[in-house]
Amino acid sequence: MASEHTGSGDLTRSLELLWGTKERSTRGPKPGLTLDAIVHAAVELADREGLTALSMRNVAAELGVGTMTLYRYVPGKSELLALMIDHVNGTAEEAEAYRGKDWRATLEWIARDSWEQYVKHSWLLQVNQVRPVLGPNMLGTFNSSLGALEELELTSREKVSLFVAIDGLVTGLARNHILQQQAFEQSGVTDDEFWETQEPFLARAMESGDFPLVAALAEDTFNLRDEDVLELAMRALLDGFETLVRSRAEGAPPLPGMATGD
Repeated sequence: MASEHTGSGDLTRSLELLWGTKERSTRGPKPGLTLDAIVHAAVELADREGLTALSMRNVAAELGVGTMTLYRYVPGKSELLALMIDHVNGTAEEAEAYRGKDWRATLEWIARDSWEQYVKHSWLLQVNQVRPVLGPNMLGTFNSSLGALEELELTSREKVSLFVAIDGLVTGLARNHILQQQAFEQSGVTDDEFWETQEPFLARAMESGDFPLVAALAEDTFNLRDEDVLELAMRALLDGFETLVRSRAEGAPPLPGMATGD
């Protein structure tokens, strides 16, 4: 389960910080930090030690300032988290490079870029983002990504559904990848040691004849790289999308619930 959720702090203040719509007070001493520096330090802290280590006190320590200094820039941890998420979402220029290109190539790039984000910033998987606080990076990337689909005969709901399906695929595989990495860190038991302990029991189970389909699998079946699983799953998903795109171009109506205005 996610340990944090977006929008849990002062939503209006988060949006003001993301979009730079509120001027800083001129009272008090001259600012010695920048908002960008604070966000960058917070991301580095979360990348290194996880989301549980994220606090205003720890971020202040990263910057070598007093905790109260940060509150002149950010109201609290929740608002800071909104800034961090928008920061790691990249820029619209990265997605814009794919505008007008083959829609499959663009969606493949989106999937691989999302995978890299989750692997590099694993704390993102601990944040419930069903109510995203939309900042310029996140909204700009989404806008540019839509450019890959603008020539397709799809409804707005269908286009958004493609992005949601891709995110669901990548999020699930990335979470499994990170959990595998954490298994050794948390238990101290290597993968080899874990499976060697089970081997005698599994060998007897396979010899029993009760699990013939499992026993028939090749010995190296589970020697899988998570990246290869992603590529296979993504290809299968995009093949399905291509069938949808072709059928809609040939005049097939949207599926129930996918027509704009339903």
